[in-house]
Amino acid sequence: MSKAEPSAVKPQLDEHLGGMVICAAGMLIIPLMDAVAKWLAVVEGVSPGQITLARFVVQALLSAPFVIAAAGIGGLWPKRPMFNVMRGAILAIASLLFFLAVKYMPLADAIAVFFVEPLILTVLSVVVLREKVGWRRISAVLVGFTGALIVIQPSFELFGPVSLLPLGTATLFATYLILNRLGGTEDSAMTMQVAAGAGGSLVLLAASGAGTMAGVENLALRLDYPPSIWGLLFLAGAIGMFGHHLILLGFRVAPASLLAPFQYLEIVSAAGAGLLLFGDFPTASKWLGIAMIVGAGLYVFWRENKAARS
Repeated sequence: MSKAEPSAVKPQLDEHLGGMVICAAGMLIIPLMDAVAKWLAVVEGVSPGQITLARFVVQALLSAPFVIAAAGIGGLWPKRPMFNVMRGAILAIASLLFFLAVKYMPLADAIAVFFVEPLILTVLSVVVLREKVGWRRISAVLVGFTGALIVIQPSFELFGPVSLLPLGTATLFATYLILNRLGGTEDSAMTMQVAAGAGGSLVLLAASGAGTMAGVENLALRLDYPPSIWGLLFLAGAIGMFGHHLILLGFRVAPASLLAPFQYLEIVSAAGAGLLLFGDFPTASKWLGIAMIVGAGLYVFWRENKAARS
């Protein structure tokens, strides 16, 4: 190895470390949006369709001023418009399926089923992105997945038809993350957020409009909610925008397969939100699973940090 090679590699390793930190923060934030969505659906009776639509409208509205301030009105139009609209549509359908799931399932259980997603992401990163995945990364993903199984304590009822909802979310979200990586840096992260928010809003508006006319309860739209409900809808959208912005930033600088184990961190904030809002306290075995999940992500971080220092 030449003397120039270590100095050339170190910036990339530092970027990977930064990507892991940013992605981990985003993963811890996202379940808070899911908790607000569950509260709206179960306690307040808001349809998952309307919750998801509000989440994407708010994302577009909050992201737009940042883009205009940085690049003017023209910055709102992405260089790859159809690509970004497709990203938004995929994320919108994934979000709708998950909000439907948490209406009928405990939040931690729905997220635990969703945790097949890093495995799907790791496979897609090899097939689509041609990334090299070593045995340590694969092992970290498998350890995290084992922890998720301990948390969920699978049963026949859980893996019935309802469990297909977070499973569908997992598949679509893995596809969305791969598209984030493929999107590169042609557009700013905020421009991509606006485009994805607009694309998701259009898809959900069409679905919710059709559902309202057809009398489908889970897609119906209502406008007569009190200000407190609209405030919670805005809060869900704001949390979703901020969390996914962090995830998008992370995937722009670090390989998808490297970030896969950090998605298991979602169970930590999901468990906390479940306790505070719905009185669900994890058992000792579930805490063991959570420890395995966190440990898998920390192990990958430690490996990358060691490589950067050497």
